[in-house]
Amino acid sequence: MTHSFIHFQEVSKSYGPIQVIEQLNLEVEKGEFLSLLGPSGSGKTTILMMLAGFEAPSAGTIWLDGQRIHELPPHQRGMGVVFQNYALFPHMTVAENVAFPLQMRGLPRAEIATRVATALDRVQLTHLGSRKPEQLSGGQQQRVALTRALVFEPKVVLMDEPLGALDKQLREQMQLEIRDLHRRLGLSIVFVTHDQSEALTMSDRIAIFDKGRIAQIGTVSEVYDQPASQFVSQFIGETNLLAGTIAGRSGGELSIALGEGILVTAAPPVAPPADATAVVLSIRPERLALGAAAANHANRLTATVDDVVYQGDHLRLHLSCGTLKLVARSERSVAAPAIGSTTAVGFAATDCSVFAG
Repeated sequence: MTHSFIHFQEVSKSYGPIQVIEQLNLEVEKGEFLSLLGPSGSGKTTILMMLAGFEAPSAGTIWLDGQRIHELPPHQRGMGVVFQNYALFPHMTVAENVAFPLQMRGLPRAEIATRVATALDRVQLTHLGSRKPEQLSGGQQQRVALTRALVFEPKVVLMDEPLGALDKQLREQMQLEIRDLHRRLGLSIVFVTHDQSEALTMSDRIAIFDKGRIAQIGTVSEVYDQPASQFVSQFIGETNLLAGTIAGRSGGELSIALGEGILVTAAPPVAPPADATAVVLSIRPERLALGAAAANHANRLTATVDDVVYQGDHLRLHLSCGTLKLVARSERSVAAPAIGSTTAVGFAATDCSVFAG
């Protein structure tokens, strides 16, 4: 038994000889927004389908609020589900789509009408209640799908890539709307995405999956600033990965030779194993200070500017120190160095993560 709201206990899932999920232990607290993030085929959607009841685990137990649910049919689990393709009924109006889960639960007609009106008002869709899904934009259809999932006040809302089909601006708007609903209604949300910026924007915690296992789980800042592995550092956000060898250890600090005669100091949040000699140093582009600002840092290099890419709110600089290649991020308020010029590059020892190579 467990005290967490949702608990996967030693859950595995196989399709014939192929194991998709391997002995998963995962806990979600009540009212939490947890994103499952990972590349295609990492098992995220399978986990959601097992939680919803559309797939059965091959082994293990799934608990919800102290009750074993992995043997219950989907309609008895009290979960709202939102898919990428919306799955709205095309022959029903918006109001009828939203009313459907309430009718399936046998609520009185007057109560259904009240609940539907309240739900449509909450997402500003009252004026579209009599329209069919085909008469709505993608964003409006997604709001209807979301409203239908929330109208019966489910214990949990499950979302599988729900914003994947929307354009960038609408997707960002919907991210904030879902986040707002989560906070206002105290919803427990399990959200599947392969979009790292979406996960960073919306989540309380993120579970990063790799080949059916959790590579790391933690708050947004934990997984971004303290990646547990090279896979995580590459998958969430952008990073520079530099191969090197450990030249010395002193307390929590490592001296790392990067080649080209470059020696840097790193004080990573998690040190590589004591027997590791070949390592990979990871440093985020925004952690690299350029020009005069580099002087304030323990590690200082001189780099050639290979390219400057305008990205709207920032500049992306491609740099090289001999054969070492770096990407740095610079605010637009700072004058960009000219292509072909040299610039000082600096970074703090504590801004590095170091993994066994």
